[in-house]
Amino acid sequence: MLSQRQDKTIVGLDIEAGGLAATELRVNGSARVSKHGIAALEPGVFQDGEVVDIDALGEALKELFSRHKLSRNVRLGIANQRVAVRTIELPAIENADELETAIRFTAQDHIPMPLEQAVLDWEVVAHTENEQGERRLRVVVAAARRDMLGKMLEAMDRANLRPIGIDVSAFGMIRALAPHDSAPPVFTGHVAGEEPPAQPPAAKLYCNLGDAVNLAVAEGTACLFTRVSSFGIEGIAQRLAERRRLTLEHARQWLQHVGLTAPVEEIEGDPEIVTAAREALLEGIGKLVDELRLSLEYYGTQDGALPVEGVVVTGPGSTIPGLVDHLQMQLGYAFTVGRPEALSHLDGPLAARLTLSYGLALEE
Repeated sequence: MLSQRQDKTIVGLDIEAGGLAATELRVNGSARVSKHGIAALEPGVFQDGEVVDIDALGEALKELFSRHKLSRNVRLGIANQRVAVRTIELPAIENADELETAIRFTAQDHIPMPLEQAVLDWEVVAHTENEQGERRLRVVVAAARRDMLGKMLEAMDRANLRPIGIDVSAFGMIRALAPHDSAPPVFTGHVAGEEPPAQPPAAKLYCNLGDAVNLAVAEGTACLFTRVSSFGIEGIAQRLAERRRLTLEHARQWLQHVGLTAPVEEIEGDPEIVTAAREALLEGIGKLVDELRLSLEYYGTQDGALPVEGVVVTGPGSTIPGLVDHLQMQLGYAFTVGRPEALSHLDGPLAARLTLSYGLALEE
């Protein structure tokens, strides 16, 4: 008998304080975007990357998935202060049980939370050799607090969704934007007695400018470092909303309309709101620059940190006119705006919002 291959559908789900983004991929040999949907969330439902109101989030998810007829097979992304990702190095251990024991033992010194209260996962991302010719393993370890995950899963259950995986959002961002032929070589060190390579390997910084700033440093497709800053585009919009007594949605629209390129006197609209939006953006840029600089400096203190050769930006903030140019000018790195080819048929703001959820839906 001949078996027939059936299509498999996976929805990547990205949740922010301002709303939901879902991208459905249909997988049959290759993956293609079949459906997508975004929806706003009421203030206070989701904050700082965590569920505040389980009932309200469950209802919002149910409505989004029903309206767009999305698959119930969901891979959820998480990005908050109660998720930790660390890269550790271990001797090359062949036995799987012994390797797991070694990873858990070593992770206790690197993960800033009690492991008995966390869900732990890991992946071997490279086999290396040190200067003495000893084989080593580079392992990325991710940990998340159980109680935080429990609230996420409860909201999904109330929406009748089937979680087929929970992923660090930064990993999905890398999958969506990193060149697929740029994975690091199996042996990234050099053998004792041989000259090291003339050009050392370099990394890129990936940055999602959403309600928070989600950062990841990666060598090829291998994540080396992640960090989440609670201040992002939503914080800038909130400041504008408070100063001019606007709704958050209107404040977001004004930031997009005003941007950082045209002189304020040439921008249509209420002059006071236009001026306030430009001021909020310039203040926010200062904070974003500080966050990016702090993250790069902290990453640089890690053992074996590779030089960062450029920054790839995505998310709603990347579509605000002039914002990326200001970041590049103040930080001194080469910035590019990342858009997955699979989302190229969508307009810029929509593609930017869906980039994380698209990466989450991609097979690892």
